[in-house]
Amino acid sequence: MMRKPIYVEIDMKTDMDKLWSFTQTPELHQQWDLRFSEIHYLPKVDAETQRFLYKTRIGFGLEVTGAGATKTVVHPKSGHRISVLRFGSDQRNSLIREGSGYWKYADGGQGILKFSTRYDYKTRFGMLGAWFDRLLFRPLFGVATAWSFDVLRLWAEKDIPPSVSIRNALTHALSVFMLVILWCYEGVVPKLLFPEAGELDLLRQSGWAEGVEGMVLVLLGIAEIGVGLLTLLFHKSRWWYKLVMLLLVILMLGALITEPQLMKAPFNPLTLSGSMIALCFTASLSAVDLPSAYRCVRIPASTDGPGLRSERI
Repeated sequence: MMRKPIYVEIDMKTDMDKLWSFTQTPELHQQWDLRFSEIHYLPKVDAETQRFLYKTRIGFGLEVTGAGATKTVVHPKSGHRISVLRFGSDQRNSLIREGSGYWKYADGGQGILKFSTRYDYKTRFGMLGAWFDRLLFRPLFGVATAWSFDVLRLWAEKDIPPSVSIRNALTHALSVFMLVILWCYEGVVPKLLFPEAGELDLLRQSGWAEGVEGMVLVLLGIAEIGVGLLTLLFHKSRWWYKLVMLLLVILMLGALITEPQLMKAPFNPLTLSGSMIALCFTASLSAVDLPSAYRCVRIPASTDGPGLRSERI
């Protein structure tokens, strides 16, 4: 089965020495790269080759360990640097058996560095492993590489530590996820599935849609589902969160004005809308400087991979 190598490229406004340090120092490298939990250099046996051990924790107490070797090639005229490497794992539970690739550091001019990688690997478990890799693991591995490269960019360009970027991304993802769930739940359950549980009576008491309360409630439910789905689409827009917070305030006041007794209920419009407004505020604050795999180029300009053929370790 033909394998498509993973390629990732990103532009960074930084200098070569800083980027080199962040990517070639194990203690720094393991901070931003999702693919590795730990990296340790081994004592050198020659001046050119650096051997290393790596460990990746995959959750549920499971981890994969492996070893590799890297060699650096510097082009004096252009100043480009290429770090070629080979890696592999003897663990039987590791999908990756062995692989090779490169990191390329190229001066793009005007203070821009082009940092790219291209690598490929062989898998275990026969055709089952090959199909699992092709359909799921390799695409996810490529996205993880691209996302990690943008975490590195934020560190190199804006001095935002990887731990801060990762925590910010998790906070944002959780806030957006909860907003989507709450909006969709409020649209589906009390309005479309069980309107007689209270929403229909509340609308009748308001007198705002006399005679067509059922249809209006359905439209409100669809609208709330739409707001939830649009939150996914505009999850980085601060203006969207301002609009949503305004909408939540209007819905809350409308319900409380129509039925003030709702304030006595343990779960009322104030507690629900207040919680969702807090989630909007959190999502809005965390939407700044979010790492994204989409900032990376995933298709190489050239099909030839330097270091994959010409360099041997």
